Amino acid sequence: MSKAPLVPSLSNSRSSELMSPELYSLWAQSDRYHNSFLLKPDPILDAVQEHTKARGVDYEIAVSPAQGKFMNLLLLSIGAKRVLEVGSLGGYSAIWMARALPEDGEVVALELEELHAKVIEENINSAGLSNKVRVVVGRALPSLQAMPDSEPKFDFVFIDADKESNVDYFIQAKRLTRKGGIIMVDNVGRRGRLVDPENTESSVEGTRALLRYIKDDKDVEATTIHTVGEKGFDGFLYAFLK
Repeated sequence: MSKAPLVPSLSNSRSSELMSPELYSLWAQSDRYHNSFLLKPDPILDAVQEHTKARGVDYEIAVSPAQGKFMNLLLLSIGAKRVLEVGSLGGYSAIWMARALPEDGEVVALELEELHAKVIEENINSAGLSNKVRVVVGRALPSLQAMPDSEPKFDFVFIDADKESNVDYFIQAKRLTRKGGIIMVDNVGRRGRLVDPENTESSVEGTRALLRYIKDDKDVEATTIHTVGEKGFDGFLYAFLK
């Protein structure tokens, strides 16, 4: 007798339902409702988003305000001092994280694009955080590989770059993060596409490869938190270094 597949294929109707404008609208409204109570008005971050948009950077793919606040609170809760960000876009998430650090703390932000790096520096300066954020321009993997083990280890690493290189980034992040530190990898939910065996998008395959790698990694404990909100249906992977 044949067995049902462990991972069912998404039907076209089910996939369309997950993508429906009605659900996205509801999720976005719910995000805004909660944020109206839990996030204070922030003219600096509003200006950062406007400036990023005006400079031609796709600010809409940055983390949501709720996720930015979550990372800020997480860093405060662990007393983080050194943070590494792989893929910084316009600096929005870097600002959220830098605000949680002590005066002698540092966010090292890796960014491939020259334009993005300039926008990050402009936004960081306008936020008054240039003393806490250092931008490294260039391909992320060589930049990571060039970082010596002898440097003070990072307390937290946020990986939000090309998904195809997630495993390589994660391996380097482990090397550079202290025991008891945290690595967060963004955009691993991918609207549920990972469970569709017929989906071979490179970003989906890169995320699957990361999950397979972590499954056999005895140095970490990890989980995925799925999210819905103004960014749609997605999620992030949270890994603790033992």
